[in-house]
Amino acid sequence: MKSSLDCLPCFMKLAIRSVRQACPEDENLQLAVVSAWCAKMAELDLTLSPPAIVRELSGLVCEMTGCGDLYAEDKDMTNQQILSMLPDLQALVEKSRSPMLTALELAIIGNFIDRGVEVAHDWREELQTMAETLDPVTVQSFLDAAVPGADVLILGDNAGEIVLDTLLVRELQSRDCNVTYVVRGTPVLNDATLEDAEKVGMTELCTVIDSGVDTPGTVLDRCRPGFLERMEQADVILSKGQGNFEALYEQWDGPVYFAFKVKCPKIAGHTGLDVGQSMFGTAPKL
Repeated sequence: MKSSLDCLPCFMKLAIRSVRQACPEDENLQLAVVSAWCAKMAELDLTLSPPAIVRELSGLVCEMTGCGDLYAEDKDMTNQQILSMLPDLQALVEKSRSPMLTALELAIIGNFIDRGVEVAHDWREELQTMAETLDPVTVQSFLDAAVPGADVLILGDNAGEIVLDTLLVRELQSRDCNVTYVVRGTPVLNDATLEDAEKVGMTELCTVIDSGVDTPGTVLDRCRPGFLERMEQADVILSKGQGNFEALYEQWDGPVYFAFKVKCPKIAGHTGLDVGQSMFGTAPKL
């Protein structure tokens, strides 16, 4: 998906949030970084997807401030918050009349935990008051594809969200699916990496690999060698998060089930959903 003029205000807000996170006490450096980003924005290639452009922004912030994993503490805190809730959520799935539907709903709510955009919705409240919002016909088509022995590839997204994804992995494994979970190759925003997967127990639950990307989305030309073949070999691809949708929509020819929270008017226009609603479906239906 290409970026657009509508993306520019979000890029600027992200630049300000990121630099305040990186050097909260140094206003002069904050101004210098934001000024450098303003100059760079004038030359942005809007044919690139938003995750590809955010990579440029994240690189600039890290280069000028010397920060490393900018959201390391934030990721740890969020992972621990949801790990503390996991037993109750697991019980909710187990007693559901449709465990897979419930696991999907919960995993998509976790996509609100996104430091790349300003989100007004409270993911904690929505987890407590979860309602069934997904199209049962689409869910059934996913179940029809996730047959015993199917090779299911889950493209993960954020920290915190990855904890909720363990519920989904367990449900797929209960159907005798072979599940592989994919994380980012390097830290970017609050996206999950192999370190997060290890801390929340995902590596003990299923095979975990990294795509190699340094972008908040599976940007195909940033993937490590051989990963695209791995995607092609999968029987089912479940793409979590708006960043993965932005990176893959109109770029990946194979079938993909997208699962995320709609977080901006542009994506709302592409999906036909309102901001804040849960998206679950395949690209041809969008």
